[in-house]
Amino acid sequence: MEATIVSGAWKGHLGRGLAPRELQFVLSSAQGMTAKEIARVFGVEPGTVVKRLSNAMFKLGVNRQTAMIAEAMRRQIISPICLALATLIAVHAMIGDDAMRRDRRAPERRTAQVRVVRQSERPALTA
Repeated sequence: MEATIVSGAWKGHLGRGLAPRELQFVLSSAQGMTAKEIARVFGVEPGTVVKRLSNAMFKLGVNRQTAMIAEAMRRQIISPICLALATLIAVHAMIGDDAMRRDRRAPERRTAQVRVVRQSERPALTA
């Protein structure tokens, strides 16, 4: 069985190129945490977090943290946990259970009412 690390709404897989601490910091970064926030949570110096994240970026061959997260997702090192929920909903819909479907009403058509007035019926404007 493969070892995983769960952090918030993200799951990281060990043994796919990143050290355990690097993976923890990448997962925290994927949650939108800054280096100072990550350092506070893990009880390390912010410089340690920056160094570990730069090591992870080097290993993944990228120069920015957003690219690091995208590359880690592409290589399936990290994945959002919500994908499991989306898969469950998709499978449930394929089974054919109508309770999951939402009935939609037909869109209402809005029509403008136009009134044609004859020349003789128009009120006369006088000055």
